[in-house]
Amino acid sequence: MSNDDPLDDLLDELDSHGDLETAEQILSIRTETRRYGKPVTIVEGFDLPKAEIESVASELKSSIGTGGTVDEGRIELQGDHRDRVPDLLRKRGFEVRE
Repeated sequence: MSNDDPLDDLLDELDSHGDLETAEQILSIRTETRRYGKPVTIVEGFDLPKAEIESVASELKSSIGTGGTVDEGRIELQGDHRDRVPDLLRKRGFEVRE
């Protein structure tokens, strides 16, 4: 039995289009020194809704084991994680400029 539901086709098309949008985004990663000399890793360049950026931030924080926040469309992670963040973002389909 074949299921030719146009809604399923549309959802598949939208899902694959979202992956394309992720791959087209070029993110940059840098660090800043904040109060008391504490480093903060900043990931910028997202063109996603805030909820999706928060999802990426949550995944990064869990993978690295650190705190952080989403502020003005960028992810801020406590500590210097420039060595680990690019690989984690690439696994999610983002292009990263270091």
